[in-house]
Amino acid sequence: MGVVTQQDGPYAREGAPVTGRSYAGGVGDSAVRPDGVLKVRGAFAYSSDLWMDGMLWGATLRSPYPSAVIRGIDITEAVRLPGVHAVLTHEDVPGAKHYGLELRDQPVLAIDRVRYQGEAVAIVAADHPETARRACDLIRVDYEVREPVTDARAAALDPACPKVHERGNVVRHQPVRTGEVFTADVVVTGEYEVGMQDQAFLGPESGLAVPAEDGGVDLFIATQWLHVDQEQIAPVLGLPPEKVRLTLSGVGGAFGAREDLSMQVHACLLALRTARPVKIVYGREESFSGHVHRHPATLRYEHGADRDGRLVYVKAEIVLDGGAYCSSTPAVVGNAASLGAGPYDVPNVMIDAYGVYTNNPPCGAMRGFGAVQACFAYESQMDRLAEACGLDPVEIRVRNALSEGSRLPTGQVVDMPAPLTDMLRRVRDLPLPPPSDTGDLRNLPGGVSNTTHGEGVVRGVGYGIGIKNICYSEGFDDLSTARVRLEVSGGEPVVLVHTAAAEVGQGLVTLQAQIARTELGVDQVTVAPADTTVGSAGSSSASRQSYMTGGAVRAACEAVRERVLRLAGMPGGTLRGGHVVAGDVAVPLAEVLGGRAVEETREFHHRPTAPLDPRTGQGDSHTQFAFCVHRAVVDVDVELGLVKVVELAAVQDVGKILNPIALEGQIHGGTAQGLGLALMEEVQVRDGRIRNPSFTDYLIPTILDMPPMRLRVLEHPDPHAPYGLRGAGEPPTLSSTPAIVAAVRDACGAPLTRVPVRPEHIVGAYVRGVPV
Repeated sequence: MGVVTQQDGPYAREGAPVTGRSYAGGVGDSAVRPDGVLKVRGAFAYSSDLWMDGMLWGATLRSPYPSAVIRGIDITEAVRLPGVHAVLTHEDVPGAKHYGLELRDQPVLAIDRVRYQGEAVAIVAADHPETARRACDLIRVDYEVREPVTDARAAALDPACPKVHERGNVVRHQPVRTGEVFTADVVVTGEYEVGMQDQAFLGPESGLAVPAEDGGVDLFIATQWLHVDQEQIAPVLGLPPEKVRLTLSGVGGAFGAREDLSMQVHACLLALRTARPVKIVYGREESFSGHVHRHPATLRYEHGADRDGRLVYVKAEIVLDGGAYCSSTPAVVGNAASLGAGPYDVPNVMIDAYGVYTNNPPCGAMRGFGAVQACFAYESQMDRLAEACGLDPVEIRVRNALSEGSRLPTGQVVDMPAPLTDMLRRVRDLPLPPPSDTGDLRNLPGGVSNTTHGEGVVRGVGYGIGIKNICYSEGFDDLSTARVRLEVSGGEPVVLVHTAAAEVGQGLVTLQAQIARTELGVDQVTVAPADTTVGSAGSSSASRQSYMTGGAVRAACEAVRERVLRLAGMPGGTLRGGHVVAGDVAVPLAEVLGGRAVEETREFHHRPTAPLDPRTGQGDSHTQFAFCVHRAVVDVDVELGLVKVVELAAVQDVGKILNPIALEGQIHGGTAQGLGLALMEEVQVRDGRIRNPSFTDYLIPTILDMPPMRLRVLEHPDPHAPYGLRGAGEPPTLSSTPAIVAAVRDACGAPLTRVPVRPEHIVGAYVRGVPV
């Protein structure tokens, strides 16, 4: 086991073996990102920078109403506007009228009704973006406005609630049942609410569609899953998949919001209709309508324990608001249900998780994917239980923590290391930060706004721990494909790696090269642009790409290596430092290969999973589990309700560190999004309408909001995973939110059952310094 420790310089792993390799940038190194310098200098090309001579600009007309029947659409004036080349409605869609990630329920363009504010009704192509927007304004739509369904719990449980879709409002109901004892010595209950969080990526939706001579289309796009985009777009266009070719363009962040289609199919429709390239770029306000968000949730929990604080049972009702269309709601419900009791040994569980349709904005994938909402609730409950039992919040978690061999409420056995008690004690024992310097206003709640000089400021400490599944679950045949080519160029061996895996800023391109260097012992590695000319790599989501595409690249490299060793007549050897090495014999790869190229393509599949039983929730539904523990230290101005996060500490087990610097960035980034959900980030929706669709009013953490972090990263290899790794990007988002809220509770004494916490939730919790 190695441990990453915070030092003055780069992270060092305690007890890490020396590899003795002669090249830099392999697995375990902080390899330099090939896109890093370009991004820092502003020279990196994002999808919004795409350009082609003769291209047109696309724009979308969107519904101003969250629920309405369409009685007619008049495009006459828009078509007459000079510079307009096409105005399309649902009648102009040549193929399938609907698309969707899991269920084809979303119209390409609204047909007879709209189900959310911002739904696409018509699209325009013009020779200037302003002309396209003016043409949208000239389209006349006759709406019959209906009362929107906005209460998710009523939509799920009230038979009298109007139906958003004919099939009903419940997308998925997943029960989990185990045990039969639901009485205990100590019982705590709570009702919790999680607001709608936006992924808040900086690069808005954008892309360029180019009509091809064969009647197909080439789409250059920022996305998370090239092949699933292709599978949805081709039927809409009435084309075979091979005539819809996608190439990944520069992605300015994703976090789940680019799993669903946005402008992709609209750009293709316009390009094929006009026989001209068409570019679409959303503005920030349109982006809030153009992509899915994190599911808001209401959660009701009851925990029962014995007098020693050991859990006897957990009951939960989890209602997730999926908005107008399905997106990935079924999978989000599966995660919330199966992980809804948290990383704890609980013999008796009764969970009901619902994902429902409403006329609110569509919701789908976001970092943490169903587990975030449940984690806030069950961790809040564990703090209540600790208080009721007279125990320290860390101790009650230690007494109930899962370990290797534990059985989840779904019946699945944790068959990999689960060092939770060690992680909890490590984070508890880290040094606490000193008192804030009240002479420097930047260190106080409210900052330089001069709201306090330390009076009314109370410090609090809180803890949070979460469990997250890695890779796809519930029987999905998760796979990734990699093609690796080794040849000689300029007298030196070079490697080309080709996958369809989306680099969305997480450093996947870097990692693919690291694996190739490690497996083939070659310094010069190039990663080809991701496109659909190679087999699917799945989505850059579920913390799966290091596991899946990393596994595929490794498998393809191993196949290349075996062929090279046979060519060299050294089947028992290896490749190292540009040589074929066997014992004391080292032959240059250039000599072995000569003018030949060795290329292999491999698919990588993780071990099989099973669907959850629809009645009992039993089943081995997950591939891997990952854990992170946070400790938060906050200062709270209890008179004004302002919070300053002083420090965050995290302990995470990643199985195997593949790139220390990239890993550090993932933990910091996931923690930042958890801080945002805890204290500031919420898409404000009233009566189905978004009230704050801008970065002026939708607040995200800045560098001034992020505190110093202490990190401890453990390496307990998962025997089922490539290199023993565990996905690392999502777990910090789970545990950081409840830790921060727990620390605020500790400071002010308020129950704080909703995130994000607002000043009015805190003010009034103290009366003359006494908690009420």
